[in-house]
Amino acid sequence: MKGGKIDVQVCTLISGRTLEQAKGMHGGKNSDGYKKAVEKAFLSPLLLEKLGLSEGEEILLTTPYGSVRVKTCADMGLPEDVVFMPMGPMVNLLVGPETEGTGMPSFKGLKVEVDKAL
Repeated sequence: MKGGKIDVQVCTLISGRTLEQAKGMHGGKNSDGYKKAVEKAFLSPLLLEKLGLSEGEEILLTTPYGSVRVKTCADMGLPEDVVFMPMGPMVNLLVGPETEGTGMPSFKGLKVEVDKAL
């Protein structure tokens, strides 16, 4: 902890579709609009404050499967311990290969470490 702010917070990661992501897909998955739509994470304003971050700053998200740097977006509707990411290549780097017999890895309920990107 530095100056009343925490260094790393363990949260629950969930992912799903967003309207911005859907619009970006119409331009293609290599388009700037799509990349902008999926290279972000939504956090509660309380979590941003706890981490000493402002909206738009970069964070480092880490699971046992990988790490990514993404920009932050504040979402007042999220619980303090939940991080939401749009489905796409960035969140895929955080998800493990295990499907538990379903044929699809779990994109919800993963433990993720949230840290300020250096």
